[in-house]
Amino acid sequence: MLTKRIIPCLDVKDGKTVKGINFKEIKDVGDPVELGKLYAEFGADELVFLDITATHEKRKTLSTLVERIAKNINIPFTVGGGISSIDDVSILLQSGADKISINSAAVRNPQLITNLANRFGSQCVVLAIDTKFDNNDWYVYLNGGRIKTDIKAYDWAKEATEKGAGEILLTSMNHDGTKQGFAIDITKKISTNVNVPVIASGGAGTMEHFYDVFTDGNADAALAASIFHYKEIGIPQLKEFLKQRNISIRI
Repeated sequence: MLTKRIIPCLDVKDGKTVKGINFKEIKDVGDPVELGKLYAEFGADELVFLDITATHEKRKTLSTLVERIAKNINIPFTVGGGISSIDDVSILLQSGADKISINSAAVRNPQLITNLANRFGSQCVVLAIDTKFDNNDWYVYLNGGRIKTDIKAYDWAKEATEKGAGEILLTSMNHDGTKQGFAIDITKKISTNVNVPVIASGGAGTMEHFYDVFTDGNADAALAASIFHYKEIGIPQLKEFLKQRNISIRI
């Protein structure tokens, strides 16, 4: 059995780590370099860095900040935000990223997924899906949740993995920052129907929520931000909690 992964997320805006609720009410929560270093020391399995306004502001990811974070951690490092070309990915990998996350650019140009997978390997390509439940289904949103599409999250997950995405980062906008639990239904629907790992994101508030998304949601990994940033849950304590409940986890 593959071990489940606990992944803190650094949402970065203007060089600072921030957090919001339902993709709004953004607040500054600290220095991303220091936070990344702490999470690696505390036993995080991976770290995700998302430059949350890069696409909306039509600019590239902050590669110099990525490099500073990478130098201070020894765990797999995924970077996303504003990535739209092979050159963008090359720069970020050279800056210390292990994987890259693509979202809006992949929806607008699905061939990008295949191009990146062919060049760097599927294991390097994480497809981020920001999704919101609306009109009785889950739809894909772009530009940091600002633009709704008529694409259903499940359909897009299937298509993207067929095109070469090696992992899916699934964020429920309805649950984001609410601390009411992950979106179990759509997480399970996608994770049981694609042949790549699925990272559940949005809604973590208690240790039980992680247990639920690993068991009922069939997620391979769970990502969270504010509960770690505000020290509401410690990563070592969370891992011990899960281990005691027979979840395969790296201690």
